[in-house]
This record gives sequence, structure tokens and C-alpha cells, in this order.
Amino acid sequence: MEKAKISLYQLFVLILLFELGSAILVPLASDAKQDAWLAILFGMAGGLFLFWVNYRLFLYYPELAPPEYMQKLLGKIVGTILAFCYIIFFMYTAARVLRDFGEMLLTFAYLETPLFIVNALLMLVIIYSVSKGIEVLARTGELFFVFIYFLAIAGFILIVLSGLVDLNNLKPILEKGIFPVARVVFTQTLYFPFGEAIVFSMIFPYVTKRKSVKKIGLFAIMLSGINLAITMAINVGVLGVDLTARSQFPLLSTIQSIQVAEFLERLDVFFMISTVICIFFKVSIYFYAAIAGTAVIFKIKEPSKLTYPMGMVILFISVTIASSYAEHLKEGLEFTTHYLHPFFLIGIPLLLLGIAFLKNRRGPRGRF
Repeated sequence: MEKAKISLYQLFVLILLFELGSAILVPLASDAKQDAWLAILFGMAGGLFLFWVNYRLFLYYPELAPPEYMQKLLGKIVGTILAFCYIIFFMYTAARVLRDFGEMLLTFAYLETPLFIVNALLMLVIIYSVSKGIEVLARTGELFFVFIYFLAIAGFILIVLSGLVDLNNLKPILEKGIFPVARVVFTQTLYFPFGEAIVFSMIFPYVTKRKSVKKIGLFAIMLSGINLAITMAINVGVLGVDLTARSQFPLLSTIQSIQVAEFLERLDVFFMISTVICIFFKVSIYFYAAIAGTAVIFKIKEPSKLTYPMGMVILFISVTIASSYAEHLKEGLEFTTHYLHPFFLIGIPLLLLGIAFLKNRRGPRGRF
């Protein structure tokens, strides 16, 4: 891995932007209807536990990248195969997020533009950024973080001032009990977006003050969860349950409804700018983790040389992954969250932590 250092604040910014990513774009937890915001908060609680699991693994092997401690825990062959599977998973997920970006732009503004062109423009920027290393990516995040939050606060104020929010759309709470919400949590929000923070296990070794990684990481996930819950509550409050579930991009529909003093309206560009920035960081972090893991496994001394070929693979997957946006969403809900996420985000980390605990139970255990 490259010799780089990032601060705790930069880690916080990257986690927050990553978690928001494409989650602000799609109708997150819409199957829970008016309780979508609750499903997001419960999913966040599970995400905090999963983050702790990955942090504990980091404490056991603070000087090793995940592919290295996988080999140490499972053996050279099995550990290498598993690490390679994670690299494929990271690239596949990056391609899915890139597809979300392309579909959003085609729907929003570029109706006649080929999907490949739209995705390629963003992917070229991502390739250039990632080739410069994690420090440059972290500093870029610092620059955009304040801008993103300014847009978010401004948008929230404008929605409230426009009088669009109807709190009755959020009632009754838990109309059919806790089980429908729990089903959404264990099939959607636990994994997307909160469980996906496992990708930061590739970045933990770069943090300067490692003892505070847990505190900063948990705080960033909590803040992102609260932000997403508020966003989804606003969407339901403005659009209603049915329209929110049917909308491809509910937040876009909500922002398009803003009209203040009969002149301040059509603020779609705010949504587009925020989404492009967040998706840029989510794809970049997945992409960087895939490159760093590949460099570790194959002992490549200059990981930057991998950016262009691997970037082109992600671009190709993003275009060919589905024939339509509806098929893309269906694959995400029925295949990714039911088969890939439970294995990569929960099963394997818990297995590795259990093995690490048994192997290190007589040695220093670190702090919980």
C-alpha cells in the first residue's frame, strides 16, 4: 500500500460522503412506507455494529491491509482467493453506483446522450483522482464537504418555507407493527448504505491517530443515518407514500416541488450537484479499495498503474450490468442484497473476527 497519511477529520468526511453517496438518490427503504425513516435508523444501528467488527479486526492487525490479515487468518491460498473476491465485489459495487449516476443524469438533463458517454466522463475524473492517491482524495473531500452541507441546509430551509411538508403523511407510525420495518432493515438498510462501510478497512491503516478511528467512524455513520432518515421523512411528507415508492428519484421530485415567494423554484441543479459529488466519492473509494487490494495481493509497487485498466473494467460493467434502470434496481434488490451483501458485509467479517479472537486470545486484545 502507498505511504500516505490522512487525518481523522478527513476520514470523517470520506465516510459521510460515502454513506450519503447514492443513498440520497434512490427511494431508500420505501417498502417500509411511512416508516422508511425508522427502517433507516434501525439499519444505522446495525451498521454501527458492523463498523465495530471491522474496527476490531483492524486493532488486531493495525499494520496489515485486509488482504494480508485474511491470508494470515485463513492461510495463503484461501486468504488470497477471499481477498480477490472482495476486490471483484468492490469493483462490481462501484459499477452499480456509477450506473445510478448515469441513469440520474439521463433522466434529469441528457435524454438523448448515450449512457456510456455520461458514465465515461465521470469515470475519467475518478481515474485521475484515484491515481493521485488517497491523500489527494481526502483533501478533495474536505473542499466539497462544506459545500454539500450548505446545499443540504439551504434545501431543507426552502422546503420548510414552501410549506410542502405534510406530517400527516408520516402517520400512523408502525401501523402494521415492527415486523415490516424489521424485514426492510435486514434485507436493505443494514447493508445499503451502512454495511458498505467495510470498504474503509482498506483505509484505516492510513489514519494518523488510529486510537480515535472507532469514535470518528461511528459518529460519521450516525450523522449520515440521521441525515438520510430526515431526507426520507421529508420525501414522504412532501410526496406521500405512494408517489415516493413509485418515483425513481424521490428527492429530485421533492426539490422540483419547491416554490417560495412565487419566484424561487426549479432548484433541480442543487440536487444534481450534490448527487454528482457524493457519487464521485463513493465510486472513488470503492475503486481505490479495489486497486489497493490488488496491489497488495500481486505485490505491485506502483498501484497508480492499475487505475486505467481497472477503471475501464468498472465503466464497461456499469453499462452492461443491466439493459434498463428497472432491471438494474431489480438486480440490486433481489440479487445483491440477498446474496452478496450478507456474505461480504456480515458473514465473512464475523468469521474473520472470530478466528482473530481465538488466535489472539492469549495476547494483547486492544481496547473495545
